[in-house]
Amino acid sequence: MFGALDISTSGLVAQRINLDTIAGNIANMQTTRRVDGQAGPYMRRVALLAAGDGHGGEGVHVQSVIEDLQGKPRAVKDPSHPDADANGIVYYPNIDPSTEMVNAMVAVRAYEANLTAIESTKSMVASSLRILA
Repeated sequence: MFGALDISTSGLVAQRINLDTIAGNIANMQTTRRVDGQAGPYMRRVALLAAGDGHGGEGVHVQSVIEDLQGKPRAVKDPSHPDADANGIVYYPNIDPSTEMVNAMVAVRAYEANLTAIESTKSMVASSLRILA
C-alpha cells in the first residue's frame, strides 16, 4: 500500500515542477534578455519527465528542465525599445500563451489524478485497518 502512496507522491512532485516551469514561461513571455545576462530573448523551458523516482524506485521524476531550442524568437520592429538591434528589431521569446495554458491544464489534471489516487489508497488502508481491528 505504501508503494502506491510513494508512486502518487512522486507524480505530485513531478507535476508541481512541471507547473512551476510552465508558470515561469508565462511570466517571461515579454523578457528580452537571457537569465545569464547574454543578449537575446528568454528561452522557453520544458520539464522532461522520466520513469522511476530517481532513486531506483517506482514512480516518476523530472529528469531535467531544458531550454526549448526548436522555436525561433519572435521578431518585432520597435526602434524605441532599449534591446532593439541596429535595425530596430526586438526579439521576444518563442512562447505561445495558448500552448502554455493547455500544458498547465494537463499538469493540473495529472496533479488532481495523483491526489485522487492518494485519497483512494488512504481509504483502502483505513478500511483494511477497520477490518483487522
